[in-house]
Amino acid sequence: MQSCIHCSLTISLPESGYMIMDEYKQNDHNRILTKESQSTIAYQSITQLKDIIKVALDKNIETVTIQKHRNESPHTYSTKQLALYIQHFEELQMIQSEELVSYVQPILKLETNELFGYESLLRSNNPAISFNPGRLFEVANTLGLHSFLDKKARELAIKARKNQIPKGVKSFINFLPSTIYNPEFCLMHTFQVVEKYQIDPNDLVFEVVETENIKDVNHLKLVLDTYRREGMKVALDDVGSGFSTIEMLTLLQPDIVKVDRHYISHCDKDDNKQQFLKQVIERANLLGITTLAEGIERKEEVEVLKQLGFHLGQGYFFGKPSPKVENFQMA
Repeated sequence: MQSCIHCSLTISLPESGYMIMDEYKQNDHNRILTKESQSTIAYQSITQLKDIIKVALDKNIETVTIQKHRNESPHTYSTKQLALYIQHFEELQMIQSEELVSYVQPILKLETNELFGYESLLRSNNPAISFNPGRLFEVANTLGLHSFLDKKARELAIKARKNQIPKGVKSFINFLPSTIYNPEFCLMHTFQVVEKYQIDPNDLVFEVVETENIKDVNHLKLVLDTYRREGMKVALDDVGSGFSTIEMLTLLQPDIVKVDRHYISHCDKDDNKQQFLKQVIERANLLGITTLAEGIERKEEVEVLKQLGFHLGQGYFFGKPSPKVENFQMA
């Protein structure tokens, strides 16, 4: 499977090894840089490496080389970029580790309580660590690894579906539009994984996640159209929050719209929330879009949403995210 540099980039940063840095001197007459000295410094921990990097930064050394053993191929990094990797070393390890897994949370048809699908959610299988997927994606973006992590999350979700979720039940998979530079090329890996695991494309729903600040609507349309051309559905997440406005429904016309949990929480007690939900329903029905309310935690919310005409529901009332489909029980 082909990958571009944004999706295939991995960082080799041994916890002990050697750092090599070259110091240059500028000629006062012709301003040409010439190597003045080269230092090879052994380090026994990431903490020691952090201190050495600080020295390199103080000396304005732009690049350094890292190797675990003297006889192996070295890796050259921008000194500033390496400082970022060390600052977020735990997150860097997690992004590249096998600890990341895909949990699932059920989505039900509100009218009948029948199972419609599951949303795939990135989690860690290491109970000893505190895991925040939003924070992990923020750090990945800082490190230039958000495309790598987003692709990895999509693949984990598709693989997890293979042996757990039956044909005909949808899988909702989040994606970051900003990581998809060229839809035809960047999504090729995802489509190959779908084919590899013999997943019916019609059972997959790819949803634009809430963390995105969409600046190029035409590019997003192109991404959504690329998914659709492969027979997959698309969803707009968190309508009512950030860029996800009711007007976006008309511009993008997704197959499914998910309404932000802010408008769902205690909607049975708030006329303003109900008014907004009615507006979403009216626009969605006009465009033939399926509506999904997320963050449902109370029976009273379910009743109001059913009365308003919402098609689907998701939240702790129906089931929490779990590593196994069979762990779910109706509230």
